[in-house]
Amino acid sequence: MWLISIIVLILMLGVLVLLHEFGHFIVARLCGVHVYEFSVGMGPLLLKHISKKSGIQYSIRALPIGGYVQLAGEVMEDDDKIPKEKLMCNKPWWQRILILSAGVIMNFITAFVLLFLIGAIYGSTSTTPKINTVQEGSAFSEAGGRNGDTILSIDGKKTKTWDRAQVLLTLDNKKEYYSIEVRHEDNTTETLKVTPKETTDEKGNKTRVFGVTIYQETYHGVGKAISYAASKFESIYQSMFTIIYGLVTGRLSMNSLSGPVGMYNIVNQSLALGLAQILYLTAYISINLGFMNFLPFPAFDGGHILFVIIEKIRGKRVDANIEGWFHTIGFILLMLLMIIITIKDIVALIF
Repeated sequence: MWLISIIVLILMLGVLVLLHEFGHFIVARLCGVHVYEFSVGMGPLLLKHISKKSGIQYSIRALPIGGYVQLAGEVMEDDDKIPKEKLMCNKPWWQRILILSAGVIMNFITAFVLLFLIGAIYGSTSTTPKINTVQEGSAFSEAGGRNGDTILSIDGKKTKTWDRAQVLLTLDNKKEYYSIEVRHEDNTTETLKVTPKETTDEKGNKTRVFGVTIYQETYHGVGKAISYAASKFESIYQSMFTIIYGLVTGRLSMNSLSGPVGMYNIVNQSLALGLAQILYLTAYISINLGFMNFLPFPAFDGGHILFVIIEKIRGKRVDANIEGWFHTIGFILLMLLMIIITIKDIVALIF
């Protein structure tokens, strides 16, 4: 089972990275930028085909971990053999931003399509944060919660979906209580002071329990599938903002992040739940990949976009060496962070 989980994880990440790079490739071509190579996979070259018309090298490489696209003049004029008008650095600022954003857009499109397929094939489940049953003696029950309550807000933040409610309830796990506004079935509203109860498993991991089950109803049809995809996409995207905010403000610790080992565990659990869960996890990772890449951080697409915006404001380009060092240092820091998270995941797995 572990081998299957590893293969699925590699394929999942590989396809998402490849689609991300394909987004850059398509928009670069539409904008008239010369492409040196579009590769499926990384590492040693296995097969290649050079187009006689465009001169693009299409490659298949040994390591099935995504792929890449190599564009002419990404930062500066670096090739005298390519006409200047075909260098990316000589394109209008808005075209460069469009090219740099295309990978993120492709990730978002991929996620939406996957969520739509889940809704179309398996049916669309209700995303409304409506309580089905409240367990007797639970935290929610003791606060005055009832069967059929709909959660309107948590600590003043609106909750249109159950996904949003879950993020808000787990974001700050040090809170003593939550102010949860609910609408009862008689249409009256009330703000409950809910103090979650803690349970501890055999490994000593603590879980905060509210003691409710959520109302779920399955719908079918193309329209419902589109609505489901849009609702789930919005919820996942909002959760990204909430998690980043939690990390920046210290409300979430580094333990909330997962590296390759943590992702392996999640894939392993998803495989046991079936194809629908795998598709949902792939959509979630795709949105995550797009969201993170859009942040103005060194080595990310957002970091490159930041320099284009600075150039537009200043009226001249930032020195290519400065930009190069900026992205190199950022990449090193990113790799160090990944190593730390991976070590943390391994320690948690062993102990």
